[in-house]
Amino acid sequence: MDNMPRARLNAYSRTTLAYLLLIGLPMLLIFAVIGLGRPPVAPTANVLKQLLPAPAAMPNLVLLLAQVAMIITCARLAGQLFRRIGQPQVVGEMAAGIALGPTLLGSLAPGMTTLLFPPQTLGFLQAISQLGMIVFMFVIGLELDPAVLRERKRTAVLVSLTSIALPFALGVLLAVWLYPHFGPAQVGFTGFALFIGISMSVTAFPVLAHILKEQGLSRTSLGALALTCAALNDVAAWLILAAVVIIVKADHQLASLPLTLGAAALYVLIMLKLVRPVLARCFQQKQDTALSRNRLALILVLVLCSALATEWLGIHALFGAFLAGAITPRNIGLTEKLIVRLEDFTMVMLLPLFFVFTGLRTDMRLLGQSNALIACGLVIAAAVAGKIGGAALAARASGVAWRDAGALGILMNTRGLMELVILSIGLDIGVITPALFTILVIMAIVTTCMTAPLLNRFYHRRSATQSVNLPT
Repeated sequence: MDNMPRARLNAYSRTTLAYLLLIGLPMLLIFAVIGLGRPPVAPTANVLKQLLPAPAAMPNLVLLLAQVAMIITCARLAGQLFRRIGQPQVVGEMAAGIALGPTLLGSLAPGMTTLLFPPQTLGFLQAISQLGMIVFMFVIGLELDPAVLRERKRTAVLVSLTSIALPFALGVLLAVWLYPHFGPAQVGFTGFALFIGISMSVTAFPVLAHILKEQGLSRTSLGALALTCAALNDVAAWLILAAVVIIVKADHQLASLPLTLGAAALYVLIMLKLVRPVLARCFQQKQDTALSRNRLALILVLVLCSALATEWLGIHALFGAFLAGAITPRNIGLTEKLIVRLEDFTMVMLLPLFFVFTGLRTDMRLLGQSNALIACGLVIAAAVAGKIGGAALAARASGVAWRDAGALGILMNTRGLMELVILSIGLDIGVITPALFTILVIMAIVTTCMTAPLLNRFYHRRSATQSVNLPT
């Protein structure tokens, strides 16, 4: 009997020490670097302007339909090709988008990219792709089951926070060198450094779920823990990103920062306390699993209004869509039907438009700039070391065996689509330049492609499919 309190005290002490070392120290590093302020060397003022002027008139309908058909075809073919070589389909779709841009098609056939995607049509492709991303982010929020997040909470919380804190700290530290070379002149160091930190910290929840299924890990304890950590990671990362966006937009209007933060907090409170109970009444009949058109219309109006509200508040429309999905009550039958109905159309038609639009803004030729290749290598190294190292150390500190902890770190290093969404937000608000955008896109693709080969190399599938006992 006397040993029980002592054992609990020892476990509590170990957990406290792990939090202090794995989360506290990176946080101190972040505050120390940010506290230094702007580096002594100013960023280059000659920044490439974004390629997307507002359209002057409606594009030719025939051209627009041809663009969409070609994009979907290329995305599906590339996705199937990448699946055959052991990579997630989304990586192939990302690669197809880059191939249709100036990196490949623009280099092999100069002028072809402009011919296929005239500047006056890009604004409309952007609008359609943004609508697709709004629906997709709603689905992501809808798939985050709070009941799952409450399981394995001790290990999951420590791993999630550490896998954010350590890469975030490395990103902020790296920003000290990146800012003079790649920082936009109109953005302060604080906003720039915070964005680089959060761009290193995200884990792609949907891509990770797909990889776990393909690797036969989705029904194992390790797979369940990885999904829980990724879900918590995404929630925390989006909250931090929302704060970073507010800071960047208010960089020259510091007086508006408290007002924007207060308005955002009030909006979240309204969604939780007023909107969610109304939705609960609409979904309270568990036996009623029919997804009528009226219910679907209600959900879509909610998503669009929530996205409109956060965009109007100065954050970003995607945050509102994600929040709408997160507060939607879970009715098993209705939720599954809603996800299927929205996800299929979004994944097949709208998301490829986003990939191509991202590819049109990704120009690998910018890597020829001074220090660009060095920056690319440093960014990839910091992202991989922070994610894999942070998650593995936190899992080991929670009592997970080294082999399983290493596998968890490899899984948490998956970025994929969620990273592209965050990078697109950064480019839209002007916190990163096109050259740095290209570098970070390469990092997203490289870290996602690493996951399956590393798992196959260091975590043998035969034993991985066996359930392992992990701490809760």
